[in-house]
This record gives sequence, structure tokens and C-alpha cells, in this order.
Amino acid sequence: MASPALYSKYARVWITHLTEVWISAELTKDYNPGDGALQLQLEDGTELEYKLDPKGNALPPLRNPDFLVGENDLTALSFLNEPAVLHNLRVRFIDSKLIYTYCGIILVAINPYEPLPIYGTDIINAYSGQNMGDMDPHIFSVAEEAYKQMARDERNQSIIVSGESGAGKTVSAKYAMRYFATVSGSFTKASVEERVLASSPIMEAIGNAKTTRNDNSSRFGKYIEIGFDRKHHIIGANMRTYLLEKSRVVFQAAEERNYHIFYQLCASAHLPEFRALQLGSASDFHCTNQGRSPIIEEVDDAQEMQATCKAFLLLGIGERQQLDLFRVLAAILHLGNVAVSGRGSANCSISAENSHLSKFCELMMVSCEPMAHWLCHKKLKTVTETFSKPLSKAEAMDGRDALAKLIYARLFTWIVGQINRALHSSSQQHSFIGVLDIYGFETFEINSFEQFCINYANEKLQQQFNVHVFKLEQEEYLREQIPWTLIDFYDNQTCINLIEAKMGLLDLLDEECMMPKGSDDSWAQKLYNSHLKKSSHFDKPRMSNKAFIVHHFADKVEYQCEGFLEKNKDTVNEEQIQVLKLSQFALLLELFQEEANASGPSSIAASGRTKMTRVGQSFREHKKSVGLQFRNSLHLLMETLNATTPHYVRCIKPNDHKSPFMMENSRAAQQLRACGVLETIRISAAGFPSRWTYQEFFIRYRVLMKQKDVLSDRKLSCQNVLEKLIQDSDKYKFGKTKIFFRAGQVAYLEKLRAEKLRAACVMIQKTIRCWLARKKYLCVRRAAVTIQRCARGQQARAFCKSLRRTRAVVVLQKYQRMCVARRLFQRQRAAAVLLQRLLRGHAARLRYTQLRCEQKAVVVQRWVRGWLARLHYKRSVQAVIYLQCCVRRTLARRQLKRLRIEARSIEHYKKLSIGMENKIIQLQRKVDEQHKENRQLSEHLSVVESTSVAELEKLRHHLETLQGVEEDARHLGIRVSALEEELGLVHQELDRSRKVRCKEYVVAELNEKNGMLKSEKDELNRLIQDQGQQITDKLEKTHQEYAERLEMELNEERTHYQNLLSEHLRLEEQHADLKSEREAEELNGGVDMALLLKLQRRVAELEKQRLHLQNECDSREEQLQQDRANDLEECQRAIGAERDYEAQKRQELEAENKRLKKDLKELRVALSLGEGSGLVSPGAPAYNVLLEQLNSTNEELEMRKEEVLILRTQLVNLEAFKNKEAATEGDSGHASRSPTLDLHELNEDGELWLAYEGLKETNKLLESQLQSDRQAHTEELEALRVELHALQEERKEQQLLLHTLQPQDGCRNVGLECEINRLTRHNLDLMEQMDKQDKTIRKLKKQLKIHLKKVEASDSNVEARAGAALPALMRKARHCEGMLEYKKQDESKLLRTLITDMKPRASAVSLIPDLPAYLLFMCLRHADYTTDDQRVYTLLNSSINCIKNVLKKRGDDFETVSFWLANTCRFLHCLKQYSGEEAYTKHNTPQQNEQCLLNFDLTEYRQVLSDLVIQIYQQLIKCMENILQPMTAAGMLEQDTIPGVLGLKPTGLRKRTSSFPEEVSYTLESIVKQLDSFHSTLVKHGNDPDLIRQAVKQQFHIICAVTLNNLLLRKDMCSWSKGLQIRYNVCQLEEWLMDKGVQGGGVKETLEPLIQAAQLLQVKKKSGEDAEAIATMCTALTAPQIVKILNLYTPLNEFEERVSVSFMKSVQVSFLLVGRQESPQLLMDSKTVFPIFLPFSPSAVALENLQIPSSLNLSFLTCF
Repeated sequence: MASPALYSKYARVWITHLTEVWISAELTKDYNPGDGALQLQLEDGTELEYKLDPKGNALPPLRNPDFLVGENDLTALSFLNEPAVLHNLRVRFIDSKLIYTYCGIILVAINPYEPLPIYGTDIINAYSGQNMGDMDPHIFSVAEEAYKQMARDERNQSIIVSGESGAGKTVSAKYAMRYFATVSGSFTKASVEERVLASSPIMEAIGNAKTTRNDNSSRFGKYIEIGFDRKHHIIGANMRTYLLEKSRVVFQAAEERNYHIFYQLCASAHLPEFRALQLGSASDFHCTNQGRSPIIEEVDDAQEMQATCKAFLLLGIGERQQLDLFRVLAAILHLGNVAVSGRGSANCSISAENSHLSKFCELMMVSCEPMAHWLCHKKLKTVTETFSKPLSKAEAMDGRDALAKLIYARLFTWIVGQINRALHSSSQQHSFIGVLDIYGFETFEINSFEQFCINYANEKLQQQFNVHVFKLEQEEYLREQIPWTLIDFYDNQTCINLIEAKMGLLDLLDEECMMPKGSDDSWAQKLYNSHLKKSSHFDKPRMSNKAFIVHHFADKVEYQCEGFLEKNKDTVNEEQIQVLKLSQFALLLELFQEEANASGPSSIAASGRTKMTRVGQSFREHKKSVGLQFRNSLHLLMETLNATTPHYVRCIKPNDHKSPFMMENSRAAQQLRACGVLETIRISAAGFPSRWTYQEFFIRYRVLMKQKDVLSDRKLSCQNVLEKLIQDSDKYKFGKTKIFFRAGQVAYLEKLRAEKLRAACVMIQKTIRCWLARKKYLCVRRAAVTIQRCARGQQARAFCKSLRRTRAVVVLQKYQRMCVARRLFQRQRAAAVLLQRLLRGHAARLRYTQLRCEQKAVVVQRWVRGWLARLHYKRSVQAVIYLQCCVRRTLARRQLKRLRIEARSIEHYKKLSIGMENKIIQLQRKVDEQHKENRQLSEHLSVVESTSVAELEKLRHHLETLQGVEEDARHLGIRVSALEEELGLVHQELDRSRKVRCKEYVVAELNEKNGMLKSEKDELNRLIQDQGQQITDKLEKTHQEYAERLEMELNEERTHYQNLLSEHLRLEEQHADLKSEREAEELNGGVDMALLLKLQRRVAELEKQRLHLQNECDSREEQLQQDRANDLEECQRAIGAERDYEAQKRQELEAENKRLKKDLKELRVALSLGEGSGLVSPGAPAYNVLLEQLNSTNEELEMRKEEVLILRTQLVNLEAFKNKEAATEGDSGHASRSPTLDLHELNEDGELWLAYEGLKETNKLLESQLQSDRQAHTEELEALRVELHALQEERKEQQLLLHTLQPQDGCRNVGLECEINRLTRHNLDLMEQMDKQDKTIRKLKKQLKIHLKKVEASDSNVEARAGAALPALMRKARHCEGMLEYKKQDESKLLRTLITDMKPRASAVSLIPDLPAYLLFMCLRHADYTTDDQRVYTLLNSSINCIKNVLKKRGDDFETVSFWLANTCRFLHCLKQYSGEEAYTKHNTPQQNEQCLLNFDLTEYRQVLSDLVIQIYQQLIKCMENILQPMTAAGMLEQDTIPGVLGLKPTGLRKRTSSFPEEVSYTLESIVKQLDSFHSTLVKHGNDPDLIRQAVKQQFHIICAVTLNNLLLRKDMCSWSKGLQIRYNVCQLEEWLMDKGVQGGGVKETLEPLIQAAQLLQVKKKSGEDAEAIATMCTALTAPQIVKILNLYTPLNEFEERVSVSFMKSVQVSFLLVGRQESPQLLMDSKTVFPIFLPFSPSAVALENLQIPSSLNLSFLTCF
């Protein structure tokens, strides 16, 4: 009862209503104790006077404030009452679209009647590992709590799911089992979890049906025990069923259906395998057409049939057994159509030729005549004789229906037994979690035996629930040391005793069934006599003597006695059963076989045939009443539940129309009363429902304390303030860690807090309004002063303007008069000057004519005299030249004679020839250089031309622009001239009119026009520049988008490859686990046949996947080879063109050589002539220059000779190699055909040509060898494929043999198991051989690629090959330092020291980074130098395997993973750095280039190491995720990092029990410290900076995803203050990034979704503009995420407002307008791993300078 002080004006209360159950009203007047009525106003404005009960004077329940509505836990409400609960559920369900709500330990689930995206794997991962009170209510939260309590307390758990038909019980149970199957992490997932989930579609098919309330209503109760081992992995399951509704087999009400399996079977009747069943449409059978609703909307029965058959196969029920099962179901349908003839009580009969009866007997393999006889007769036994009694038509039809119900019930039990057998595991069960899916409390207009049993079961469950709730409350009080007072709660033990006690309802029913002439009426009279007016829970209707009323805990129910006895007996004609037992149908015999140890409805038969000696016992067992069986099974269920820790899920059906998200208050209130939710509320409200920790209470109500009340001890501060605020000490209690409040006290404290805040708001508003008014006054005063100042200034300026105008008039008059006088003077002066000019011009022209004539005469004389002088000179020169020629001819003849004498000497000839050859070679070199320079110049010229063309095009465009501007300027000039003329006219007009005008005004106007023209010109120029800039920006944007698209495609390829690699590694681990499990089972001596078959099917699927991937890989490699062949062909064509060019060039050089020889000869002749004449002396400069040129030419000739000798040596070696190849192939004839060349007879001009021809022969030899390798590889590949196909066929035959040899009776044959084990091992061996052969194929392909590379290298660079040294000589020239040698027997010790026993923490302190990688590579270098391929292979494979083993054992240690990530990367970089490839060696020092690998191509191992690095990186990410995930939500959301700003909502602290009693409290500082630890460890171990940046990016993605997911799943975190806290925390993380220098590379962008979520919580959310702003701002969030956050937004006090429904619609419309296409997924995937990029990072460490520490004990290594 709330305090009367709370019933003040404006307080809101709940009053009853006929249709809405409860409606809200507001008090218009304060209530005073003693008033007889309340003055209320309804929400529609209606005034109402609410009369109070004068006896009890009970006040109506108070309504909670709006900001408290929508709580996750109903018990956290301040006012706990039925309308508050109903309203809270309604707000959550309709407004927030939340279907789950806690009510203490109960999870209330409301059926939404539409699919919701809240059951995916991402949601399961989000709830996994979380405490029940930390996340929003969900079925997964209850399942997680049960799973963790089982793991923590080692106690079995139970989840009790109840509710009426259509409330969603089956779906909730299904999702709970799916959660266990997902989080259990079992290595036998495919064989256990999938089978557990596969049982659901089977049970729905045979046990669910359409009713008026639900399209998939469960017509039975089931309890599934999911078994776990000690590691909490699912190992099996067991199912128990209760009270199957057998009457539905033969009768359905209107708009209802029979069980789904019948309609699925009829929908699949056209299939070939079902034609023997002789079925048709469902409307043709009496058992399926009574409801006249054979179709369910959006359900395809044929597809459902396929799913059911698939589930049967998964559970080990083969196709043969399925066909037998379907035969029984088809027989039931035909049996229902058997027509009985007869009238009234007369004898009835069935024709033996009845088609449906014959079909029934044919399917059941029984005789038609006895079956037809016993369907119309029954056998009566007396003491002396036995006789047959005919039945009436009604009795015969009842007997027929009873037989059909019995067959279906037995089949149902058999299927359950088969499911249990498939789910049974040979492993020992350590614990289990039970899921109870049972019917809720039911009450209809006509209630019969089924409703009686259902309500009886709910009475038992409610009793267990009340005791459990009471026990939990008591434990909470005792734990907090609160004085315990007995809480009065409803105990329904008296009602249970009425039903099940001695002489109770069930006992009297069984007694009446044993009477020969017992009837429903006599049983009703016994009930009246025994319990009427003796039991408060029993009553009799006023108008009926065939009914009784039971007062249940939920409501009183009237039961009709008619049919109770018949349904309790459930009798079947024994002779009909005997006829069925004579059948040859094995499954039918198994159905009616009595089991040796029957333990319940789901027990399993041990053999397939029934012994005739047990018929009597079987019949007596069958005669056991249904009520007794149900009572026994219910007692067994209660014993199981009492031995476990229960968890409750109450399903609510919101309406009867199956409309989505619509709630009818009357239906919801009725179910809340029936399922015990309101009883939980009543028990909580009777004590102290609101509970706060001292710290949270202090933070929330600090505003109510004075400064002196605030003490360092928070507990004492809270006690002091509560004593002042609440006078009655019984309203609250101080616990050990919490404060307990009575109902309504938190609302009272909130009222005081709101009043205090309201008073503070008024004070703040008053001050702000005063400040605003004063600010406005000062603004107005300043405006008045400014207006006055401006007015006075305007007056002064007007007076000044008049003075200036007067002065201007005087000045104009003065200048006008002056202008007239000056004009007259200038006219007179101009006339005088004109006369003088004309006279002087005439005199000057006369003088000019005279001077011109004299000048021409002088010129003529000069030319005549010059001609005469030149003629004389020419004659003199010709005479002198003739004399000189004669003299020089004589001297040349003498010199020629001397040269001929000297030419005969040999030494002189050699000297001249040497000089000539040197000169020729030098000239050839110059010619080559000139040609090279010409080519470069031509290329440069082409580039310059292209550039110039582009520049010219730009200049032309610019010129056109300038021309246009010039044209405009010209027009403007014309216009200016016109304006000037106009100005002149204006001046003239002014002169004529003698009007005074201001010249400055005209000039200003012209200047203004000129300025306008200039501005137009500038605007045009700016427009041109803008257009050019836009084009440039567009091109840059296009290029950037293209680059981003390419980068995105590359990242997608990397992600796909890394995902495939992860899947491959996972399958390898799963294969190893399965192999170890198989070995363990072989040691134990038992084999699970179902598991073995499942594993074989899984192996087949994996084999198909592997073959598909291998085929895809082969196709890609073939495509790559084809591309390479095309490139090779193009390269060969280019080489041919190059050869032609070289030949042409050679011819040109020869011609040039001849010309140079000729020039040399002429030069010699000229020199000889010069020496003879004495013109050039030996010491002359010209002679010295020629001598130096001859010497240089001689040196170059010597170098060419050395090159020719090298080419000769290579040619000889190539000839020997070809001869050797020919001898090896046995074809000696080819060797004789090889061209033999006399190299000693080669002249100078032919040596280079022959060397070139030798290289061509070498290329041809390599091509022929490549073709032969290709042919051999193709043949070997075909052979391997044929062998692989044969092995697959053999494996299929073995599986088929195994399937046919499987025993049908369930017995295990030891010999067969041994044979299966042998075949399985053989299959695994064959698979290993196939893997080896695949590796061989890949190796051959790799060799083929190497040959292709060699051919390309030889063809692309002939000159380089000609000048290269031989391989043997190269290896001798290599430097041998930086290598380590070890003995073969020391290899294991080496790996153990460097890998297995290496301690990362110690090595990081005492050793240089990546030392193990350097040492392993130095050992590898020595093995490569010695050409020991076996050692190279062993060392690499052993190292990789050791690293994998270390990571497998210590994969959870971050330091270990980081250490081996750094070393594996360094080892990979060393293989690249010292590979000799130009792309990797360009950063090396000369010493490092000398240390490159010699003999082996380790490209394939580089790929293996790259895959290993990816694996280690993914393991590193997993370690970081395991560490960061539990810290993130607490540090980023729960911890208040801004003290004094954030507030807490009064939740009442009704949190669930924590899975771990002592949990660590994480803060943002903890996260930052952990990030520091990660970063320092990565840096300390020597990881690459790019790799560290990628790891940090992944860390921040994990933090962002986990935080955002928790925000999306926690309603209490979606508030304005929480958004402020998130933004502050993100700023701290960004500062950490800046401090570490890792903010680049997209790391900072990973936090963008979290930043936008924080902004979304803080922005205004009212108008349509706000919705558009949100749609534009939140680009990193998806539309479902934004809508979810807005739905979850919760105000912390009454001053804030909720997000309205209209605003939500506006946001959704805004998203449609923006047109964002996004994934419907709600949560971010925290498991996403960004694709790793491994940039090459060369090492500057010199291998020869590395020192091995003595602490490593590697003395057996020898350094080189």
C-alpha cells in the first residue's frame, strides 16, 4: 500500500475498466485521509469522481513516472502492481518492439507474430559469456545463465517454458537448444548439435498441428535433457514426452488440422517412392478434412516433408525405415475412411471388399476378413465360455478410431525412442540442461479431461515455482543480513491434494473406471459427495449435475464430466491388436512389442519381434489408466526439476488475431495471472523490491544531501540522509552492500529529487532571464545613441554639401570665361603658324631635289672603278695558283716514292693496321653510342612532341580565349571611342547651351563603366579558371575512385584467401581431433555406428570441397600458364624483331666499318704526304691526337678479343652439353648431325655472329626440354586422376557395403565393427596418399613454372647471358660467411632450443630481436651452399611444424604468439631478401647480395611461411579479442569516467546472479594499460611497424564492435549522458593513438561507428529536419542500428523526453529518401579480421656479425 502523501494533485493512478482492464487518470485535487472519493481526470479530459470502498478504503494503484516506464525488469518499478506491469510490457512491446522482459527470475516472452532479426549467430556471440543482468532480456540470456551455472556450480539446470497455445513456447525452446548447440564448442558438432536441432522438425511434424489459436501448436509436452561432458561439450540428449493429444488423429474442430505429418505425406503423394501408399489429397480422408482448413498460409507441406525426411536421415533413420513409417501413417488415413454400415443399435458390418480396408490391410500386411470381423464385434469372456458380441455402428466407429489413435500413439513413442537412440552417446554424461516445453494453464468454454490434466500439471509447476521464488528471496535477505520476516504467499498444495491425494479426483476417476457399469454421471455424484463443501477448491455449478468446478491458482475452471471415463480408460479391442500382431510387417510388430524394462513413454524397444507369452501382461499394462500414467510421469518430472536449478520462461500470446505487435490488455492480463508473473510481483512487493548499492544511491541522490552530510564513508552518508528524508524506518533496511526499500519509496525519493532539481531550475531560469533582460536593455540603449549620432551627422553633412555647391558654381564661371578667351587666342596663333609652315616646306623640297641628283652621279662612278680593279686582281690570282700547282706536283711525286719504299717494311704495316683496327673499334663504339643517343633523343623528342602538342593545344585554347578577350576589348575600345565622340558632342552641346556641368561626374561615370567592364573580364577569367579547376578535380576524383576500387578488390581477395586459409586450418584441427577421438574409441573397444557414418559423410563432403577447391586452383593455374604462354609468344616475337633489328644494325656497322677503313687508308695517305712534305711532324699536336686515338682503338680491340674468347668457351660447352643429352637419350645419330665449327678459323667479323647462333641453339634445346617435361607432367597427371577416380569408386562401394551391412535390430556385431574400422583406416590412408600425390603435382607444376622463367630469362636478355659466367664459377666466387653448420643428429636439439623451449619474455630482454629466425636462416644457408636438399627440406618442415606445435600448446599466451609472429615474419623476409631476385635485393648491401642462396628455389616455402604468418596473426587477434572483450563493455560503458556529470537511472538493482562471484572491475584506464601492454610487446619482439598498425586497427575494431553491440543490446546504456561518456572515452583512445604514432592506415576510422552512435544519443530528436540530419550524419551506422538505438533511448529523469513514434517514422522515411542500400544485420561482427598485408621489410643486420649467446647452449653449431 502506497503512502497517502503520494496521492497529491497531478499524481497519476490506475483505475479499472471493462475493456481495457486498466486506464490511467490524474488527480485534480489532493487526497486527504478520510475522503470518500478521488477527483480524477482521464487522459481524454473527462472528469470523474472515483468512489472509494468505505470498508477497506483501498486507494487505486499509483502509476510510475514516464521515465521509469520501459524497464527491463518489472520488479525494478517503483510501484509494483498489475497495471504497472501490464503498462510496462505494453510500452516495451508496442513502442520499443521489445518482446522480452524480466520479472524477477522469470523471462516474459510475448509472441510478436512476425520474424525478428534477433536470433542470429552474432546475437548468440554477443550474449555468450555475459551476465544475465548486463544485457537486455533475451532467451539467449536465460540459456547463457543456465549454461554458466552448470559450469560453475556443477549442478544440473532446467529451463521451464510454459504458456498457452500460440504463445511461442516451441520457438523459445528451439532457440534455447540452438544457443547450447552454438556455444558448447564441441568438436563433434556435426554429429551431436545438429542431431539435437534436427529433432525439432521431426517432433513438430508428428506432434504439432494447426489450431484456432496457433498454426503450429504443440499438442504434447516434452522435456529434453541435453547432456554435457566434463568440458561442457554436448555429447547427447534424451527426450521425454507427456500427454499426446491422441483424439486429434480422428477428430478436428473447425478451422483446425490434424498433425502436420499427414498433410506433408498427402502433399508428397505424387512422388514415385510414395505411390505404393495409394494416397491422394488431404481432403479425401476423413482424418484430415474435418476442420476444412487443410492449408496453412506461407507453408509448403511438400517442402516441409523434404525437411522432415532430411532430419530423419540425420538422426539415423534410413530411407527404408522412413518408408515403413510412412506406410503406418498412410494405413491410419485409410483406416479412418473405412465405412461401417448399420443403423441404431442393430448389428453393423464392414464389407471385406471395402477399398480402404483392403488398402489398410495391405499396408499393414494383415488379413482383411478377421480385421473386418473384429472391427464390428468384440469378445466377451465369462467363467465357462467365450462368445462374440456384435457392436452397434457408433461403437464400431469408436473402436475404429481407438485403434487409429493407439497405432499413432505407438508410432509416436517409437519415433521418440529412435530419436533418443540417435542422440544417445556412449560417453559418460557429466551434467545436463533440461528444456521443458509444456502447455500453460488452459480454460475454454467446454473443458474436458485434457484441460484437467494440463491444469493439474500447471498446479504442480506453480507450486515448485512459488517455493523456488520464496527460497531465492530468503537467500537474498540472509546474504545481506536483513531481518527475515515471513512473507505470505499463495500455497496451492490443497488444490493439488484435491486432485492427486487419496480419494481425490484422479483416484475416484480410476475407481469409477474399474467399475463394470461406471459412468460419468456416477463419477460426478461421487465427487459431489466426497468434496462438495469439504474443500474450498471444489465447487458445483448451479445449473448442471454433470460438471464440477476447481479453483486453480490462476482461475476457477468448470469441467464437463462427459468423456472423462472413456478418455481415462483409452480402451482398444484386444482382438484387433492380436490381428495386428499376426502381421508380417516388422515395424508394426515392433510397435506392439512389450519392452523388457518400460520406464516411460519414450523407452526404446530392444528387439524387433514380440513373444506370444507376454500378450496378457502387455494387455494389462495397456489397461493402465491415462490419468495414472500422467500422474506417474508428472511425479518423475517434478523429481527431475527439483534436483536441478530451474529457470523460467513465460510465453504470452498478445492477441487472438495473430496480428504483429498488437496487444489486447484483457488477454495479456489473463495470461499474466495464469503464468505466475503477478504472483512474483506480489511476493516481491510484500518485501523490499527496490535495492540499491550504497555507491549508486549516493551518486543518484547526492543532490538531496547537504555539504555537511557528505562523508568519506558512503554507507554512513546514505544512512544519515535516509534518516532525514524517510521518517519511518520500516520503509527501508540497510544491508551489507545494498539498501532495501519498500514499494513506492524510490518514487518518493524521486519526487523529492525532482522537486529539488525543479527549484534549482527555477533559480537558474530566473538568473538567466534577468541576464537576458539586462542584455536586451543595454542593446536598446546603444541602438538609441547610435541613431542620434547618425542623425546629427546627416545634418552636418547636408550643410557642408550646400557650401560646397556654392563654391563650385563660382569656380565653374571662372573657368568658363577663361576658356572663351583662350579659344580666341589659339585660333589666331594657329593661322600664323600655318602660313610659316607652308613657306618653309616649299624651300626644303627644292634643296632635297638638288642633293639627290648629286648623290646618284657619285654612285655610278664608284661601281665602274670597282669592276676594273676586280678584273685585274682575278687575273693575277690565276697565274699564282698555276705556278703553285706545278711546284706541289713535283714534291708529291717525290714523297710517293719514299712512302712506297717504307710500305714494304712489315713493322710499319703492323703499326698502321693496329692503329686502324683500334680506330675502327672506337668508331664502331661511337656509332653505337650515337645510335643509342639517337634513340634516346628520338624517345625524348616523342615525349617532348607529345608534351608540346598538349601544351600547344593548351596554348591554342588559351590563345583563342585571349583572342576572344581581345575581341571583347576591341569592341570595348570601339565603344569607348563612341563614348568619347558622344562626350565630345556633349561638350559641344554644353558649349552651345552654355550650361555648367560637372566634369568630375562624367569621368566618374566613365570610370564606373570601365570598372564594370573590367569586372566582367575578371569574372570571365575566373570562370575559365574555375572550369579548368573543376575538370582537374574531376579527373583526380575519378583516378582516386578507381584506385580505391582496386584497393577494395585487392582487400576482398586477401580476405577471401585468408578465410579459406582459416577454414583449411580449422578443418585440419577438426580432422586431428576426429582422428584422436577415433583412436580413443578404438582403445575403448566401442564404436558409435551413427557417429562413424556421420563422420564418413562429413569426410565425403570435405573431400568434395577439397576437390572443388583443387579443381578451381588447377583451372586458375592453367589460365596462368596460358597467359604465360601468350606472354612468352609475344616475347619471342619481340625477340625476333629485335634480332632482325640487330642483323640490320650489324650490316650497317659492317658498311660503316668498310667506310672507316677507306677513310683510314685515305688518312694514312694524307699522313704520308704530310710527313713527306714536312707539314706534320711527330711532335706536333695533330700527330699526338691521332696517336692517342689509335692507342685507344687498339685497347678496345683487345677487349673485344677477350669477349670473343669467352663466347668461344660457352659455345664449346654448349656443344658438349648437347652431345651429352643426345648420348643420354640413346640417340647418337643426332650428335653427328650437330654442326661442327672450326673455331680457330673464325675471323674477326664472324665470331660474334657464331656466338649468337650458339645462343639460339641453346634456346631451342631448352624449349624441346620444356615440351618433354610438359608431356611427362600431363601423362602423370592423367594417371593420378585415373587412380583418384578408382579410389573414390572403391570408397563409395565400401560405404554402400557398410550401409547394407548395418544391423536393423540395433545390435552391434564385433566383426563388422572391426571391418568398418579397417576400411575407415584404409580410406584415411588412401586420402593421405591422395594428398601426397596432389603435393607432387603441385611440385611438378612449380618446376614447370621455373623452366618457363628460365626460358623467358634466356630469350629476353641474350647479351646478358653471353656475358654471364658459368654456375660453377659463380658458386666459387660467392662469399661463405654468415652460415652455421650442424650435424644431422643435432637437428632436433637445435629446434628444441630455438623454438620449443624458447621463452619469449627472457629472450626479449637478453637477445636481439628475431634472433631465432636469423639462426635458422644461417643454418639454411649452409644446407643450400652444400646442395643438401634433404637437409633443406627437413629443416624447413621441422621448423614450421615446431612453430605450429608451440602455438597449439601456448596459443593463448599473447607474448608467445607475438614472439613467433615476429620471428616467422623475419624468417620469411630473409628468404625473400637473400633469394637473389632483383625486386628484393635492391635494398641489400654488396655483402648481403654475395650471401644470397645458391642452389634452391624456395618460393613454395615462402608461400607456406606466408600462410603460417597469417595463421599466427589470426591467433594473435584471437588472443587480443579474448583479453579485450570482457574489459570493453565495462570500461567503455559501465564505468563513469566523468564524475559529477553522469547520473544513474533508478533501476532498483534487480540484477541477475553473476556467474562468477568475484568479478574484476574494469575501467578505461585498464583498457589503455592493456593496449600499452600489447603495443610494447609487439615493439619489443621486433614486429614490423605496418604489422603493428594492422594489429592496433584490429584492436580498435574489437573495442568498437563490442561496445556498439552492447549499446544495441542494453536499454539502460542508451541515454544522453552515456553518449557523453562514450565520446569522452573515444577521445582518450584517439589520444593514445596520437601518442603511439599509429593513427594512420585507417585505425582512427574504425571508431567512427561508435562516435556516430554517441552523437546520435546526444543530438536533438524531434522534428523532420532532425531526422534528415541523423540520416546524413550517421553514415557509418546501418539503418537497423540507428532505429534500434532510437528505440532503446531512455531518459534518466522526467525532464527528458522519449523518442516519439512519429519521429521514428520520419527517420525511416529519411533513409528511404537518401537511398542507402545496407545489410539488415543489426550487430557489428566483432569476429571480423581485416585482411593482413605483409610488406617486405629488409633487414640491415649483417649475418657474419651475429653472435650466438652462450645462454642458448648452441655450441654444436659451427660458424663460417
